[in-house]
Amino acid sequence: MTTLKVGDKAPNFEALDQDGNLIKLSDYTGKKLVLFFYPKASTPGCIMEACNLRDNHERFNSLGYEILGVSADSQRRQTNFRNKYEFPYPLLADEDKKVINDYGVWGPKKFMGRNFDGIHRTTFVIDENGVLEDIILKVKTKEHTDQILK
Repeated sequence: MTTLKVGDKAPNFEALDQDGNLIKLSDYTGKKLVLFFYPKASTPGCIMEACNLRDNHERFNSLGYEILGVSADSQRRQTNFRNKYEFPYPLLADEDKKVINDYGVWGPKKFMGRNFDGIHRTTFVIDENGVLEDIILKVKTKEHTDQILK
């Protein structure tokens, strides 16, 4: 799991979004950023989490937050996920897992008695200066907005 702590400088990143646009942490300087990592596009938990953030997008914007999702899915899969559920925020296609590893969210998992490596559902709230304001390790997919904006 991540070794990052609240108060740490957020690891810099750049990766392509679902449309092939280069997205960098520096694009969000002066804004608050909700950076959420999810295991796999179009799976039940990920749909609930991403839709919860979508349904509260205007609330986030009114409070000065931008939202950015990240998984190891391909650009095409991210495009399909975003289009199907009409997400108003970009999704990074981090196929080489550089951003995922920089944030320390890749590691051993257990699901239905099976052990494997994968993405731990984790959200980082980054302030206007690129500092980690909050780290949510136990994401509640249906109540994620409330966890972030507590």
